[in-house]
Amino acid sequence: MRRSHSVSLWVGLLTGLVALLAGCGGEGRTETAAAQDRTRVRVETLVLQPQPFEDVVEVTGSVEALDDASLSAEASGTLVHVAERGTRVPEDSLVARINPRSARAAVEQARAQVESAQAQYELAQDTYDRQEPLYRDSIISASEFESVRSQRTQALASLNQARANLSQAQEQLASTRIDAPFAGTVETRLQEPGEQASPGEQVVRLVNTRQVRIEAGVPERYANDLVQGDSVRVRIQSATLDDRWGRLAFVGNTIDPASRTFSIEVEIANPERRLKPEMVAKVFVVRERLTDVLVAPRSAISRDEDGLDAYTVTRTDSGAVVQSRRVTLGPASGNRVVVRSGLSPGDELITVGQSDVATGDRVEVVEQYDDADAADPAADDAENAAADASSPSATP
Repeated sequence: MRRSHSVSLWVGLLTGLVALLAGCGGEGRTETAAAQDRTRVRVETLVLQPQPFEDVVEVTGSVEALDDASLSAEASGTLVHVAERGTRVPEDSLVARINPRSARAAVEQARAQVESAQAQYELAQDTYDRQEPLYRDSIISASEFESVRSQRTQALASLNQARANLSQAQEQLASTRIDAPFAGTVETRLQEPGEQASPGEQVVRLVNTRQVRIEAGVPERYANDLVQGDSVRVRIQSATLDDRWGRLAFVGNTIDPASRTFSIEVEIANPERRLKPEMVAKVFVVRERLTDVLVAPRSAISRDEDGLDAYTVTRTDSGAVVQSRRVTLGPASGNRVVVRSGLSPGDELITVGQSDVATGDRVEVVEQYDDADAADPAADDAENAAADASSPSATP
């Protein structure tokens, strides 16, 4: 009886020990699995779908007024009027004036000389008209008639000279006016009333910004891709302005040997005058429009010594598994690039966290996008930076 009781006791102890060990082993495996889940890399992905893409050349330029001129004096004298800064003046209207008193006196004197010369010429012409029949009838001699002819010629020469003097005096009077060659606004007064002006000396700067242009340099590799007259998109980064469209008004034919660029000019309507000269602008010129291509953020593509790679996620029963894909790329614009080969529609491309994974890794997808722009972290950073720059509380 005692032996049987001892055996039962040992069996019970062994059974309890086995159960305890089994319980400890299960708990350990559960903790290990949880730890593995916690160490999985958190990634964001983009589900690739065919979409349109614009192959865009992006260059930076500066805004200039299409009409911007520093107006100079054409005569010497004292300035008696200079339009105030900010004054809007129509075309051909007065902007500044030099004292016209002496020029007016010269015109009056020249006009009197013309009247006198005109009277002398008319008298000489009348004498000639009366003497010519007498000469034909041989009533007066040839020498007498030649004297009449000479007087008429001299009177005509005097009249022509007097008229030339009057025209010159009138030009001198007109040159005391500085008129607007185009409608615009007085931007700067370079001289003040009372100061002495001299021919060629700048007096005012007149600007019209209702039409502006942007000058930029384009890399020479695009020399055959841009066509004058094409529409282009313009973005002003220093101001909270919407993108606007302009016209490619000029495409240079020569390459700058220093920068290896050629010049372009873009003209833009600016009726509200919100574009200011010297603003920095980005110009986007479309080289080609593609349809049904796969587009990815550039930041999702990694490079090694053998080429370019992208990482995708494959869904399995055990979770999301990373795969590496060798890719080739096409044209790019900003941080968006066309993937020519290596990826297919429906592939789930890792766009955030790709630098922390390798083939075969299990990852946790925390965000999934279906648009390349939305999945682009660089675009978000640029947007945030632009918002910070335009904020009143932003500091240099």
